[in-house]
Amino acid sequence: MPALSESAADTPAPAADAAATGGLRVAVVGAGPAGIYAADILTTRDPSATVDIFDRLPTPYGLIRYGVAPDHPRIKQIIVALHRVMENPRIQFFGNVHVGADLKVDELRTYYDAIVFATGAERDRSIGIPGEDLHGSYGAADFVAFYDSHPDREQVWDLTHARSVAVIGVGNVGLDVARLLARTGDELLYTDIPAHVHEVLRNSAVTDVHMFARRGPAQAKFTPVELRELDHSPNVQVVVAPEGMEFDAASEAALGQSKSLRMVVDVLSEWAMRDPEPGPHRRIHIHFLENPIEILGEDGHVVGLRTEHQELTGGGNVRGTGEFTDWEVQAVYRAVGYRSESIEDLPFDTVKLVLPNAGGRVLDLDGEPLPATYATGWVKRGPVGLIGHTKSDAAETVGHLLADAPTLTRAPQRSRDAVKALLESKGLPVTDFEGWDRLDAHELGLGEPHGRGRVKVHTREGMTGVARIR
Repeated sequence: MPALSESAADTPAPAADAAATGGLRVAVVGAGPAGIYAADILTTRDPSATVDIFDRLPTPYGLIRYGVAPDHPRIKQIIVALHRVMENPRIQFFGNVHVGADLKVDELRTYYDAIVFATGAERDRSIGIPGEDLHGSYGAADFVAFYDSHPDREQVWDLTHARSVAVIGVGNVGLDVARLLARTGDELLYTDIPAHVHEVLRNSAVTDVHMFARRGPAQAKFTPVELRELDHSPNVQVVVAPEGMEFDAASEAALGQSKSLRMVVDVLSEWAMRDPEPGPHRRIHIHFLENPIEILGEDGHVVGLRTEHQELTGGGNVRGTGEFTDWEVQAVYRAVGYRSESIEDLPFDTVKLVLPNAGGRVLDLDGEPLPATYATGWVKRGPVGLIGHTKSDAAETVGHLLADAPTLTRAPQRSRDAVKALLESKGLPVTDFEGWDRLDAHELGLGEPHGRGRVKVHTREGMTGVARIR
């Protein structure tokens, strides 16, 4: 678990009205790890600063709640550390507030000296091949949002028709998607999935999941732990195609420099040599050096995936061989990365799909820093790195904010109560952190009769009904 600074949680400064203290008033937009880290670092480095965190969801924690697979409770434990940060009386949480829609960016500037955007990345990048729009071609982010019960995303899914499916991409999200597609619904009853997700997984017709990686095994980005988790289920067997287990000089050099990568390759090599086991297992097939070039369709539906075999060039890169294979699959899940979404009234880099910035200072269309406007997390650097990397990222952004602090124009309305009054005047069903604690206790209570740690409330109305400010 990534370590958080404990100073704000262990020795919190008393809450104070910024108008009286003259301390910085900062709004953070996004209550995932990136936003919470930024709030923690800021209030630790500046004992007079107060931070209000806004999120369009009724709950905090962002991708920890809505981006981590339900069978990864170890990762979800980071919420314990994030909760300690949110208990700091100089940090307030306002849920159910969509900045850019419910609350304009310019409105925030009336109440805050600076704004930090930490809105993350939760939409799918396009893979850019023919057939991407066929029925049965899905973005991995949409499936993740389904099994994690995101209240603003589609909560209906059909797994009853596709027996063989393809997953394009073998990063962390690709591994999660393949594992969840291959596991049986009943295997996941110990997790926090609600009844409708269990029902879909229980009735799944999937027997084979084919994962495709454009490059070789020595270029794999997952860790040994993540890889081995694919093979933990008694109902799932992992099969590695030996044809893709190739290495060039750059591969051998990479293996010599990374113990973790060597362990990954050792596991893959072991799986490539073992014989398939008899029985009604579901299977995950991993194919390296296969580049998807077209999703094949018939009558508007996915019927296959065409790949071109790749060869290593000697320097760790690959090139096509002109050898093509058509794989019979009835669904394709595209796990080639996430992208951020633009924020109203702010510039957006449509190539990198992030807020244009220099070290966290958001830039205007001329490349000049926008006054008092900052970014952190994936909306700053793109969807790369693990959760732990987000803290150093936030530290850079906060460092620049504090360096700019003497020149920042102070907001005219500085009372914390003034912000609450504004939200009330808009009639928004705002939730706060005490409301999260109520919802947390409610979900734990739903799981207790069934011997489960938690069962998620999956509708916005249901969550808000429990958590709304009283």
